[in-house]
Amino acid sequence: MKFVQDDIQERWWTLEAKLVERFGKKPDLDAVLFLIGIQETGMVTDNITKEQKQDLMHVAICTILTPSGYYVLDHYDEDRWPHFNQLKALPDMHIMEQENFLKDHILFYFEQQEF
Repeated sequence: MKFVQDDIQERWWTLEAKLVERFGKKPDLDAVLFLIGIQETGMVTDNITKEQKQDLMHVAICTILTPSGYYVLDHYDEDRWPHFNQLKALPDMHIMEQENFLKDHILFYFEQQEF
């Protein structure tokens, strides 16, 4: 199990380095989810509310967990925001397991985007 975590951590550091190169600062997990949400919705504005930020992060989580069968894209609304249906419950995990679970899915997302 430690090998898998080490592999995720090394791949995460590589992604962080690419994001630092692109944006000029090191993002935390929430910032990466926020970026994915922006990528998926195309929402670009200077004035993002706290609620919009949460919505963007929710879109990101649904998006990254779709390939594993946790969510499926249902439709896009009139503002071109994606809406998802949850297909199965997320596994019950401790906080560090949750973080690695999300990081692994984020890394897969960026590989699919060829980033």
